[in-house]
Amino acid sequence: MLFTTPEGKEVPSLSADQMREVDRIAVEEFGLGLLQMMENAGQNLADVVLDQVPHIEGTIVVLAGPGGNGGGGLCAARHLHNHGLDVELILAELKIGQATQNQLNILEHSGISVLKEDEISGELQNAHVVLDALIGYSLKGAPRRNTARLIQLANQLAERIVSLDIPSGVDATTGETPGIAIHPQITVTLALPKSGLAQVEGDLFLADIGIPLEVYTSMGLDLEPFFGQKYWIPLEKKANQ
Repeated sequence: MLFTTPEGKEVPSLSADQMREVDRIAVEEFGLGLLQMMENAGQNLADVVLDQVPHIEGTIVVLAGPGGNGGGGLCAARHLHNHGLDVELILAELKIGQATQNQLNILEHSGISVLKEDEISGELQNAHVVLDALIGYSLKGAPRRNTARLIQLANQLAERIVSLDIPSGVDATTGETPGIAIHPQITVTLALPKSGLAQVEGDLFLADIGIPLEVYTSMGLDLEPFFGQKYWIPLEKKANQ
């Protein structure tokens, strides 16, 4: 599957394994830091929300998983908070990665705390926007336990869902859903679109997280710059000929 920019430039898609290799090369060979890419992801996610969701009134609830996807969602929460919006946090797990914990620490120092269990359903139902940052491209099998419960609640209660990178519960490579999956109105994918997004409904945007094009060159992908003067762009689906 190929995707195209509004100007008609073709943008190739990656499988989950290819994206893992992109991340590995970016970090181990080019020296990009996880927090750098997380910051770019979160800022662009927040910017898409501010641009694409009109007249935000009420809260924005962030569903955050324990890994890098969750960290990007928490980073977006900070940027939205800095723009004067009311942000609430829901963690799928108490044990989270170090980079994600770093993002959470900043939010907690800013006075933003994690919702209590008895507050979750009400806040999801009343939220103007729910940000899905639970799993990302690292899905392995069907979502389980609290993550599955939060996906079910969001689908039932949320007025509008925006997913980061790929909707939680969707296989990034195939687009299949081995279990329950989020149904977003908007997906903001990172670096390059994931091939599984061909099966996802809703608006699709691609965000730049600062990965040099030379990272892709080392994998045999010869890409021309396609962001132009933007840090995120809309994408359309185009079937391979």
